Amino acid sequence: MEGDGRYCYRYPRPSVTADCVLLGFDGSALNVLLVRRANDPFKGCWAFPGGFMDMDESAEECARRELCEETGLEVDSLRQFHTFSAPLRDPRGRTVTVAFYGLVRVCDVAGGDDAADARWFPLDGLPPLAFDHDLILQGALKALRERLCLEPVGMGVLPEVFAMDDLLRLYGAVMGAKPDSGVFCRRVMESGILEERGVRVAAGGREVPLFCFNAARYGGLCACCGAGGLL
Repeated sequence: MEGDGRYCYRYPRPSVTADCVLLGFDGSALNVLLVRRANDPFKGCWAFPGGFMDMDESAEECARRELCEETGLEVDSLRQFHTFSAPLRDPRGRTVTVAFYGLVRVCDVAGGDDAADARWFPLDGLPPLAFDHDLILQGALKALRERLCLEPVGMGVLPEVFAMDDLLRLYGAVMGAKPDSGVFCRRVMESGILEERGVRVAAGGREVPLFCFNAARYGGLCACCGAGGLL
């Protein structure tokens, strides 16, 4: 809606888009969700799910709508991390994008709307990306890694019941290097975010303790800015 006419003015206005960097954990490595563009510019190239914001929606609403339309996914845990506004970033004209990221478990996706295909790619095996999406990806990874220093991650990404090694692999995949297992395990247990859920018998008869997240404690640490992560 343009307004009642009293506040209209002549001034160049950029278009606004929202882009989603969805990072998926497959149990051992980090993957990135990309869509193949069906239209110009960059037709046939891979990019992040996203698109132009409608006049009656917020940037986050746009991000969720575009993600669902182009991949079939509905994700609750999207976080805004940066606005990319370089004047020549989009050959269609002056376009500012508000970027979001999410960390999820790898799941089935299907291309839709103006996405010819949707697919998970390993983080270390990405195809060339359209627009300035290489820069956007680096920003998303930086934001996620900084988040690990402030609050826990893993709920909704790991299975409901998991071993400590599973959580350790998740953190290693995000950080790009495996944390010190002794220090990491001690901090996790001291944080109180885990509850014991029995054991499983591994190869050779070794018993491996199993855990689940304590939702109240986990949520409390996430809500307490600067409480400290597990690294």
